[in-house]
Amino acid sequence: MTGYPVLSGETTVVPILGDPIAQVRSPDGVTRSLTARGANAVVVPMHVTAPDFDRFVGAIALAGNVGGLIVTVPHKFAAHAHCATATERAQLLGSVNVMRRNADGTWHGDQVDGLAFARAAMAAGARLDGAAVLQIGAGGAGSAIALALLEAGAAELAVHDADPARRDALLDKLAGRFGARVVTGSADPAGRSVVVNTTPMGMRPEDPLPVAADRLAPPMFVGDVVTRPEVTPLIEAARRAGCRTVTGGGMFAAVAELVADFLVRDGGLE
Repeated sequence: MTGYPVLSGETTVVPILGDPIAQVRSPDGVTRSLTARGANAVVVPMHVTAPDFDRFVGAIALAGNVGGLIVTVPHKFAAHAHCATATERAQLLGSVNVMRRNADGTWHGDQVDGLAFARAAMAAGARLDGAAVLQIGAGGAGSAIALALLEAGAAELAVHDADPARRDALLDKLAGRFGARVVTGSADPAGRSVVVNTTPMGMRPEDPLPVAADRLAPPMFVGDVVTRPEVTPLIEAARRAGCRTVTGGGMFAAVAELVADFLVRDGGLE
């Protein structure tokens, strides 16, 4: 298949770890991005539960042909603890979604979900500079997206999460740098110019909508990180209301490029 390496004993393996894992689109996209950069590497999905995560990462680090790890729900905070070094944004968030080897075999981590979402949203027509944003979700991806939106110039970021303690932990992390631009939000998107769902809500048919859909209206821009289904009930509702949108597929196409750069261009993966 075009865009894939010829698998051999020289191929570097990059596992992607998650629970669940069936919904992820990264293996194909990142493998193609790695190959396009000249790397003989393949991304392999692995279903690893939270209780097994630490043991798994410790064990797989012993494999010399594992050149990196990609991390998805719910492991992004746990993965940070395995990194001897990390980028500034990953250190601030205490979360990583990609790891590569240091020269001594330890892990170096980054969190590129936020930058990927911001790039995808702006490519789809979102104006982030000066925006009043409502974000639903304060997990690993949500934390990274919140930081990226503020760094892109959002005038105010309101965060809502079903877990108030997790919401407040994110607000506390961001308030030290961004002050009054970070506030507590609700599920009501009225008055917001950008609305973002960073939770898994919408992945299952029985999931409730993350925001009050009857309050969506132009010129709001609505984004969702869920990749399956490609068009979630939130995106459907936003489009019916006349809002511009970006899907999880758009975000994760950008993630693939950033992850490949981190592993190959910046990390020397071959």
